Amino acid sequence: MILQAFAKINLYLDITGKRADGYHLLETVMQSVDLADIVTVELSQNAITAECSDPTVPSGEGNICYKAARLFFENLNTVGGVSINIDKRIPHGAGLGGGSADAAAVLAGLNKLYGNPFGEDGLLQIGAKIGADVPFCMTGGTKLCRGIGEVMTDISPYPAKCFLIVKPPFSLATGAAYAEYDRRQIPPRVRGGAEYYNIFREVYSDDRIDRIVNRLSELGAVGAELTGSGSAVFGAFEDEGTAVSAARNFPECFTAVCRPTTAGVREI
Repeated sequence: MILQAFAKINLYLDITGKRADGYHLLETVMQSVDLADIVTVELSQNAITAECSDPTVPSGEGNICYKAARLFFENLNTVGGVSINIDKRIPHGAGLGGGSADAAAVLAGLNKLYGNPFGEDGLLQIGAKIGADVPFCMTGGTKLCRGIGEVMTDISPYPAKCFLIVKPPFSLATGAAYAEYDRRQIPPRVRGGAEYYNIFREVYSDDRIDRIVNRLSELGAVGAELTGSGSAVFGAFEDEGTAVSAARNFPECFTAVCRPTTAGVREI
């Protein structure tokens, strides 16, 4: 089975508190876009394997897809085997949810191959044990997510027709970002409708990121912001031609012009 695993962007992201177990509570608007990894899932004999075209992404037990398959089989109470291959097109370490999307695709693929033993809620519960973004990546669309990201509410899409994603040639560490937030304790905001905001850009105060955001605005984006904990930035555009022209201004970066999607995973 071959599946598209769609990237996500955080149109809005704020931290509203912290649980007793150390997990941060979020308020975030997530949007799936049609930049996608291609995940192939094939049943095999009593072994899980996971390989990726990107050498910087771990293979085997270190891959999030391996964990997804293992949890699927554990919840099914069976010893199963699957061969997983990831054609990586979503940049790694960008805040675009590529690993979570791949894990979501594995869960969706295995569920179908095994005759749909789990309903949507059951799969989402398994996904939440893998990572905070996995439940959203299974459903896709435009959602306001709270808790650690697993409490999802459908909302109206933002008015942007397409997005230009710009990933600079460096990554930012999620753990370090949360640690810096804990040190600074920035108060939560009140979200104001279809607003673009990311608390981590305030946490970082990184001129390299700010320059990309500002340049996207100069090039015609109606909104621009960091996604996730970075380092990718997106610009929201009203037409694709302007976004394509804007992409030429970032020759040293990965760029992709994307449209919003209503799905998180799609079989092809």
